[in-house]
Amino acid sequence: MPVYALLLEYDGSEYSGWQRQDTQPTIQAAVEEALQTFLRCDPIRITGSGRTDAGVHARGQVAHFECGPIAEGLWRRLVHGLNGLLPPSIAVLAAINAPEDFHARYDAKRRTYHYYISRKPLSIERNRRLVVSHRLDFERMNHACHQLIGTQHFGAFCRTSSATINRVCTVYYAQWQPETSDGYWRFVIEADRFLHGMVRSLVGTLLEIGRGQRSSRDLERILATKDRREAGPSAAAFALLLDHVTYATPLFEI
Repeated sequence: MPVYALLLEYDGSEYSGWQRQDTQPTIQAAVEEALQTFLRCDPIRITGSGRTDAGVHARGQVAHFECGPIAEGLWRRLVHGLNGLLPPSIAVLAAINAPEDFHARYDAKRRTYHYYISRKPLSIERNRRLVVSHRLDFERMNHACHQLIGTQHFGAFCRTSSATINRVCTVYYAQWQPETSDGYWRFVIEADRFLHGMVRSLVGTLLEIGRGQRSSRDLERILATKDRREAGPSAAAFALLLDHVTYATPLFEI
């Protein structure tokens, strides 16, 4: 059966995450319903490259679905038609005919998340950046980030309620970066996969290191324990964004 891929952007504020749930609004359910309405094909199930948590946003989520051949005229109108059916908080940026063996989740090589903070009070971006009033030592935080690089067990940064058995991830990049506006910073992390709540718990722990509440070498010790109780609190979801997903062959040109 033909496979199609979508590039999605969404504001996760109003949703209980990516994955479909029986009683709560989710990104997956909203996109599936729009596809079923537009294509008049029922049921359609989409698979995302990853399951973002409640309140988390995405700029470059990739998802695939299977469906019978789509007529050329209908295909040309697909992106516009879906955006007309979806709420303003979800946008389809592009759609392609994917290889028949393509899988959005299993074929993904790397995923990149950004976490946004501000060192000054906010109004317009208050729902996109975490305001941190304490002084932060970003050089100390970035020194700690070196301990995250490589293939390691990240159980200490995974939700205790997670059913995920394999908690080994390979982190390729992790750094705090200053942005153009004074006081704006973002944490950029790229890995082959992420565990439930992993980025937010890492950010919470790094913020404690930046405040001087933990040693800059503490991440190494925490990772060795594999115990979530040893890490810091999870940072707020609203400042986290799935920026992009990397595949062996680029899928979209936008």
